[in-house]
Amino acid sequence: MGKNVIRRKSIEPRSASEADRDGGVQSVDRALSILETLAEDDEGYRLSDLAVRTGLSASTVHRLLATLESRRFVQFDRVESKWHVGVRSFTVGASFARRRNFSAQAIPYLRKLRDLTRETANLAVVDDEFIIVLTRMESREIMRSLTKVGGRVAMVTSGVGKAVLATYSDEDVSAVIRHHGMPRLTEKSIVRPGDLFKELATVRKQGFAIDDEEAEIGLRCVAAVVYSALAEPLAAISVSGMTSRITDARLPEIGRVVREVAAELTAALGGVVPAMKQG
Repeated sequence: MGKNVIRRKSIEPRSASEADRDGGVQSVDRALSILETLAEDDEGYRLSDLAVRTGLSASTVHRLLATLESRRFVQFDRVESKWHVGVRSFTVGASFARRRNFSAQAIPYLRKLRDLTRETANLAVVDDEFIIVLTRMESREIMRSLTKVGGRVAMVTSGVGKAVLATYSDEDVSAVIRHHGMPRLTEKSIVRPGDLFKELATVRKQGFAIDDEEAEIGLRCVAAVVYSALAEPLAAISVSGMTSRITDARLPEIGRVVREVAAELTAALGGVVPAMKQG
């Protein structure tokens, strides 16, 4: 009687094209990691620092930087021996703002908001549960800005984020908290879900949100939502400034101005402010 033969499934070796494809995907991922790291600091990074920050070998980082430099996505400062984001990164990133075609239309309203409050006016949107600043009109006063144009910040730590979160259901707010937590950036940061829900109830009632030194001590932000034609949050505008200027006494008036300018921009864009948000 013949022996039972166990036939093993043969494992086909990966083709050269498959290996090249996987290696290419990894290279793209690593290159994007380098760009994201460079975008974190306008002062730039030395090669050794980039290697540490990205967890890649110095030789790999240098190889990828050389490719990115040839396409002008990064540039090298030979005086300080530091790498910076290049002009092509800006032009590619600017397409995001162009796609959000309301950015240009928002400029006159941001200027009005700045002139009425004498503080920096900002336009921001939500992307993947983070706030991204699209553009701003700088105050003529002394100003420290926590988030630069193009910068990302967690929704629960910003006035703009809380303004948008106030339009969400409790379930959706809870999902944001689960995904990103509630980081304590200052002693005034809201770090308990119950406290955040109480804050959002106030935002819904008054029509504007306040970041009261929750992201950085000494800075305040007052924000309101800009709505789409479907009465859904399209973007948000805000004013930000030092607590010495945005005082407790000024907060109600600044909140009213921000809310009204947001409503004007909503109307200019063909949007609709939900009835419960108008009061």
